[in-house]
Amino acid sequence: MSKSKDKDTKGGGTIALNRRARHEYHIDQRYEAGIALQGWELKALRAGRINFGESYAIVRDGELFLYGASIPPLISASTHVIAEDRRIRKLLLHRHEIDHLIGATERKGYTLVPTAMYWKGNKVKVEIGVARGKQEHDKRDSAKERDWQREKQRTMRSHNKAA
Repeated sequence: MSKSKDKDTKGGGTIALNRRARHEYHIDQRYEAGIALQGWELKALRAGRINFGESYAIVRDGELFLYGASIPPLISASTHVIAEDRRIRKLLLHRHEIDHLIGATERKGYTLVPTAMYWKGNKVKVEIGVARGKQEHDKRDSAKERDWQREKQRTMRSHNKAA
């Protein structure tokens, strides 16, 4: 059996994206964190059942936790377990990374926002963004810039087709 087939069967890629975080915050740095999950949660993630648009991360007692992420259980996978879909999940990072996040949140006033959840091999990883909140005028500026880039691409495409 070839190795490329093995990679395809294990799964890969993005489980969920938090697009709202990119709209609401300026994301300065990103960290890749592991997440402590139960078996029924992994099965639900493979089925694509997650909502973490309202989630956030907090450092508590020197450890990092994910709050507000909802993983609804599959009916068939969690018959023997009492499943709590909005439980607090521990995020796994190196000590020096957690220390840096503590400094960013406590001293500099940053927020820790999950931006993506994805498979890396057979493990689930969460991308945590160290973010500052956007003001209303920043959101408008971002929308104008996005519209301008889209319009520029349209004119370039129409110009290339005419030539």
